Amino acid sequence: MFDSDLPYEDWLPTRETVHRFAQIVGKLRLALSVRRNHWWNVPFHLTASGITTRPMGTEPTFTVDLDFLDHRALVTTTSGDRASFGLAGRSVATFHAELVRVLDGFGIDTSGIREAAPFDLPDAARRFADDTEHDDYDPAAATRYFRTLSDAGLTLEEFAARFSGKTSPVHHFWHTFDIALTRFADVSVEHGAETDPVTREAYSREVTSFGFWFGDPQVPYPAFYAYTSPEPEGLAATPLPAGAEWAPRGSSHLAIYPLSAARATGDPRAAALNFFETAYLAGATLAGWDIERYRCVDGVTDPHLSASTDAPVR
Repeated sequence: MFDSDLPYEDWLPTRETVHRFAQIVGKLRLALSVRRNHWWNVPFHLTASGITTRPMGTEPTFTVDLDFLDHRALVTTTSGDRASFGLAGRSVATFHAELVRVLDGFGIDTSGIREAAPFDLPDAARRFADDTEHDDYDPAAATRYFRTLSDAGLTLEEFAARFSGKTSPVHHFWHTFDIALTRFADVSVEHGAETDPVTREAYSREVTSFGFWFGDPQVPYPAFYAYTSPEPEGLAATPLPAGAEWAPRGSSHLAIYPLSAARATGDPRAAALNFFETAYLAGATLAGWDIERYRCVDGVTDPHLSASTDAPVR
């Protein structure tokens, strides 16, 4: 698990292309999926070979998958229609054009992505359809990205099993290109009128959030992260595992634990789980959460059962 440090600079050209491929498909998901609280409908979920939109749309209902082992995009409908095309050797513009062509052929509404442009990226003023700049795709790098993503996803699933309250799914965001899990307290948060509607919905309750992302210009290395929102006073003064730190993020702080530091322990999965648990207890305790009420051991909440008890057959 976590067999590579996946240095940021080593696969940056491929990352820039894959990120935009994902944003095109993600904007399709945003346009055609059923709205869920905290925008849970929008991110991707993982498969054994890549990422999927999950079923969406009607007449037909369909999915779009990106396969990072065979390096193909796959569109499948519940009517039995299937079409795929390769990811390597394509610019963002040709990926966009081919996806639109396939979707149109299946009678799927493409109005949500025809004029779409990147979100919160340097070329946000340029349509995907016009982006011939980003065309790097190293299959080996794409596979390393996916396998690291898969390892992070399984680690977050294990961490999710320790909490019995409301949690998000473990999901891969095409905006910031991270995989995340959020725990919620049943405490509403009032935002000022200046707060944008996306943020208001995402943070309408007190949360502690955890994840893994592949780096960015400010943090040019892959890392695990955690934060509490609203941030309680004194959070950044609480201790974290060796190698982790509280990094300023505007008026709040982000706990960052580099993948390289976790791998150096010899057991990166256990190290990441310890980091998440430490950051959670720091934030939730200072925020006044009922830690014992939400505690869950290996996904079991029934006090008369244990994780080793055989599940009932129905």
